[in-house]
Parts: sequence; structure tokens; C-alpha cells
Amino acid sequence: MAGTTFAAIDVGSYNVSMEIFEISGRAGLRSLNRVRAHLELGKDTFAFHRITMEKLEEMVNILQDFCRIMKEYQVSAYRCCAKSAFREARNHVFAVNHIKRMTGIQVDVLSNAEQRFIGYKSIASRGEEFQKFIEKRTAIIDVGGGSVQISLFDKDALVVTQNLRLGSLRIRQELRPFEKETVHYDMLAEQIMNREIENFRKMYLTKDKIHNIILVGDFFTNLILQNKGDLNKIESKQEFLNWYDHVMAVSPREIARELDMPAEISSVLIPTAVLYRKLIEELGAETIWLPGIQLTDGIAFDYGIRHKIVTTTHDFEKDILSASRKIAARYSCSKKHTDALLTVSSAIVSALGKAYSLDARSRLLLKVACNLHECGRYISLSESDLCAYNIIRSSEIIGLSEKERLIIANAVRYMSTEITDYSSIPGDSILKETDLILITQLTAILRLSEALDAGYMQKVLSVKAVRKEKKLLITVEVKQDFTLEQGIFEKHIDFFEEIFTLRPVLKIKKRI
Repeated sequence: MAGTTFAAIDVGSYNVSMEIFEISGRAGLRSLNRVRAHLELGKDTFAFHRITMEKLEEMVNILQDFCRIMKEYQVSAYRCCAKSAFREARNHVFAVNHIKRMTGIQVDVLSNAEQRFIGYKSIASRGEEFQKFIEKRTAIIDVGGGSVQISLFDKDALVVTQNLRLGSLRIRQELRPFEKETVHYDMLAEQIMNREIENFRKMYLTKDKIHNIILVGDFFTNLILQNKGDLNKIESKQEFLNWYDHVMAVSPREIARELDMPAEISSVLIPTAVLYRKLIEELGAETIWLPGIQLTDGIAFDYGIRHKIVTTTHDFEKDILSASRKIAARYSCSKKHTDALLTVSSAIVSALGKAYSLDARSRLLLKVACNLHECGRYISLSESDLCAYNIIRSSEIIGLSEKERLIIANAVRYMSTEITDYSSIPGDSILKETDLILITQLTAILRLSEALDAGYMQKVLSVKAVRKEKKLLITVEVKQDFTLEQGIFEKHIDFFEEIFTLRPVLKIKKRI
């Protein structure tokens, strides 16, 4: 059976690249062609916070060329993703519209969490190699022109992920006014990084040793670390430091010639090298793996997974849930209470079945909402709903889009706040009607679920939910008096019925 021909386009800080893949269940991803065009989009965005018309027209010309190449390869599907240099431009909405009109290409402007999750899927596409590394405490350092993402894994579980606004191109832009005034350019670059990295170290690095670093980025990362063929490269910390000393001993122009690097981007070399060294020294790992992947690999792998062309042994949903649980722990959420909500809500969703459009992604959002529903109490007991809304909206949860975080934030907020007008739910500028319906569905389920553990005493020993005609029968076996929980449950019956056209009926069995 022939594979799917797919084009992955990456709009980055200093280049626009496209890779054409053949995706098949038997061979996985097979690269057919890779093209790249230099475009310093970040130079304008990080300095002026906008995409100039000159840069926009250059991008249109590049994408028009890409369209011709896609036609030659008879590409059946594509995805074009833009990262921080595009996202941070205040006129990026206009730019997306203009590109669509001129080229027919739809640009997906990724949130940072979406971008890093796709990058992380690029590494996961390496299968067993990736799984082997993250069995021990491992840090993934994802370096871009605008920022750096550090994700810590321990025993195959995502422990924490944080974004630092320390991208190589951003640092170069900040240092440009001082280039002619100092011979210690590397020291200035390090001073800019110190505060962000020190804050990360204090908040997230424990005494547990980090064994491995997985270093990823774009083609520039592979180029300067002499991984030109995009092949696996494993080196020791000392080998990296030897390379670093060599880079610092010669001029960027000499290194550019040595590495066959385009002269116009050689000025990014020093801040990039300093950034790598600083992070590697802080994390302390002795082994560094450069898998040689780029965002285009992740875009293609993500497409293959979503369309069930390829499979993976790694559980990405587990990573999203793990990230949300770590946020919950930071805000002192009760794990026992959360587990009680997860049990009840799972039973309700199973009983509702497919008739109410609660697909796998919706069920994932519900689980994240259960994990984070009481985080606002850490800030204020009297306004916990609003505080939870703000915490969830501003927290980066790897793998979730901005819209999905907004859906979760609203679902949690309205657990204890009445919805007087569905059209007034915050964020309606990016929320569609189907999203508003999902928010109310999640809220209705969360209200009933929390009611059954209203006293935080985990009285429910077992729960079973079944749909029967126009009723949702919820049978619980309890070990103590259930008067409080039953009373609060009854307060939420009408709202649930309004949303699902099913009337919840609670049946209580006491264990003797």
C-alpha cells in the first residue's frame, strides 16, 4: 500500500523550511526532499514587534515556491506552522490572512506549548532510542530563535516543562548595540541569561542528578554542533566543552567558513554557544544526545498519529496529565479529592457514550480540569473560581492549545459560578459555538462529580453510572453518612439536565 505524501512547513526565526515525507505504517516517516530559505523574521519581530511588509512579501514568495514543489511531488496533505517570531508579531493575524490570500497556504500560529509538544514528538518519533533515554532523569533542551524550552523527564514521566525567553536570535538583538563596545561579547550574553536560568534552577532543579540531555532545535543546532547529516550524535559533556572553547577562540566568520555556515547568520553563533554551555553546566548531565531532528519531523509524525497512519508506544496523553498534576501540586491541590473526581467523572462520561460528542480529546480536557479545579484556593478562598481561571489560562501545559486551556479554565470557573448568559463566557473571540457547548458539558460533569466528594472525605467506595431513557442513574456505594453530598448533588441536577437533557438520579447504597 502506497504511503501518504505530506509536506511539513516550519516558519522559524531565521529561515522558512519545508520537508516532504512519505508516511506509511510499514516504513514510518521517509524524507523525500528538504528545502530551506533564509528569512530573518525574528530580526523585525523581536526589535519592532511586527512583521514588515518587506519580510511578509519575501515569505509569500518563498511559500509560492514551496507550492510549486508540493505540486511536483503530488503532495496530498500539508501543515504550515509558525513559531515565536511570527506569534509575537502584533500584526500576525493580518499576515496569516495575507499569506492565505496570496498562496492558498493556511499558516497555523502555534502557541509555545503546541510548538514544544510537536518538537517533543519529533524526538519521540525515534521510538526506542527516546524511551531508553527518558527512563533515567533527562532534560530536553529545545532551542529556538526566540526562546528555550526545558522539559524534565524522570522514569518515563514528564516532571516539569518551562519556557525561557532566551532564544539565540533574541539575545543577539539585545546585544547588538554593544557589539562594538566590548571584546567580551560572550560575557554579556551570559549575563543576560543568568537571571532566567537561575530562577529555573531554584524553582525546578532538585538534588536528583540529571543523567542525560537531549538537545534539539532547528537546522542551525545541527549545523553548529557538526551534526550536518541529521544523524544521531551522542557526545560527552567534555567533548561539548572542547567544541565550545574552540568556538570562543576564533571569530564567528572563521567558524562560519569552517562549518560551511551562511555568513549572514554567523553572528548568532556566539549567543547560541554560550546558551548551550550555560544550560549544560547548570543541568550537570554528562551525556548529550543530538537526535538530529527538526520541527518538520514532529509535524509529520503528529499528522501520521492523528490520521492513524503510524503508531507510537509513547503515551503523549500521560505527559499532558503529568504536567497538569505537577501544576496542581504546586498549588497544593488535594490529590485524594482529585482522584475522587476523576473516578466519578469517568463513570459519567462512560455512561453518556458517543451520543454527546465527548470524544477522546474532550475526555482528556475533563481530566485536566479535574486535576486543576481547586488550584485557585491557593490564592483566595473567597474568589477561588476566578483565581483558578487566571492560573489555568496563564499556565503553560505542554500539548494543549491556548483555546483548550481557555475551555478548561472556563469549565473550572463555572463549577461554582452561575452561567447567566452563555454568550458572555470569557474568550468568545476565539471560542466557537461547539466550544461553548463543551465548556458547559464539562462544567455540568464537574459539578456532579465534586458534589459526591463535597466533604473531602472520599466516602464513595464505588460508583456506577448508566443511561436509562431520559435519566442518568448514578449508583454509589458509601461508607458513611451521605446527607451533605446528596444535598449538594441535588442542587446541580437541573443544570445537568439542561445541558444533556438527562436527569441525574442518585442511588445510595451503604456498606454495612
